[in-house]
Amino acid sequence: MDASAGLGALFSFAAVVALIPVALWLLRRTPMGRNASSSGLRTVAALPLSNTQRIVTVEVGSGEERRWLVLGVTPGAISTLHTMAPQDEAVAPAAGAATPFGQMLGRLQRRGDHDAR
Repeated sequence: MDASAGLGALFSFAAVVALIPVALWLLRRTPMGRNASSSGLRTVAALPLSNTQRIVTVEVGSGEERRWLVLGVTPGAISTLHTMAPQDEAVAPAAGAATPFGQMLGRLQRRGDHDAR
């Protein structure tokens, strides 16, 4: 094997190795590289119940076919709890509104500050 053939093979190998990251970059940025099933899927809201359980509202479909699914999610299963027509948007709690737990925690912190004085 002469030097020019070895150099040509080495150049070809380097070109293929250099094209791999370019191909992966292009694949991520094209619709072909995206998960086609997720195109009609959107998470509307999520409510954690514990470290391993939560309730998730997911919008599926598009146009007149849109539906919201309320799902119970655990490590072992996903269960459909309710199916409903899409709403305007989930209403987020007001920024100043505290949950009962937050109110109780605030009272305990204030009492702790008072006891420390």
